[in-house]
Amino acid sequence: MTDSPRASRRTTTPHGSTEKPLDSLIRHTTDNAVSWITLDRPEVMNALTRDQRERVISLLSAASADPGVRAVVITATGRGFCAGADLRGGPPAGDRVPGDVARTVRLGAQRLIAAVLDCEKPVIAAVNGTAAGIGAHLAFACDLVLAAEPARFIEVFVRRGLVPDGGGAYLLPRLVGPQRAKELMFFGDALSATDAERIGLVNRVVPPQELEKTAREWAERLAAGPTRALALTKQLVNASLDADRGSAFAAEAAAQEINMTTVDAAEGVAGFVERRTPRYQGR
Repeated sequence: MTDSPRASRRTTTPHGSTEKPLDSLIRHTTDNAVSWITLDRPEVMNALTRDQRERVISLLSAASADPGVRAVVITATGRGFCAGADLRGGPPAGDRVPGDVARTVRLGAQRLIAAVLDCEKPVIAAVNGTAAGIGAHLAFACDLVLAAEPARFIEVFVRRGLVPDGGGAYLLPRLVGPQRAKELMFFGDALSATDAERIGLVNRVVPPQELEKTAREWAERLAAGPTRALALTKQLVNASLDADRGSAFAAEAAAQEINMTTVDAAEGVAGFVERRTPRYQGR
């Protein structure tokens, strides 16, 4: 996959020192039809800058369009998955004009979460450590969430006197219900990986040394599946809680109509009739 010229430029810290090139802060590889997006800024717990966020959005968009990519994994290095947005270097509060904050949220954190939700390939979060603020929402937006035992999830906004953004008030009630979502958001307490699994925010908790292996197994299993059927299933499930029964049933019927035109649907039916394992091509 070709990186944009912007991805290779170097960034500068507030003290003037030069950081690693952006493409090394967001590592990307494609292996066995799986796009691996790795946040690699462990010294700040992988807090996301604007440029890093745009890079992740671009990679997710590219994964949707690339027939050679059939699943995505988002993970990170070091002790943190993502500590949230890197707020350093933003405009002073006195320099803002009305509308600036809402515009920043719409064009920033909300675009990142939408990029995960709208990606046409299944996305797995492999959460290696602390996921706070928008970092937690990045994980929760993924289709499947694996967490290492030391991982923690923190709705940190209330600790800063802020309203949750990046889709938090949309995602959490749909995942755990309104009462539990309010508890997490009102108090901002750290939630262990085990408790996150118990209440349905995490699919599975594994020892740290097993995280990459399990993510790879899950992703490669998805990558071997009927890619368009998975994409349509993802769309149906994501839209289901916003739709009435009639609309949901109509969308389901339309999705099945579209899916039956794919090569993989024909192969799946043929495999059933011929009593063999289907060999899906992602088309």
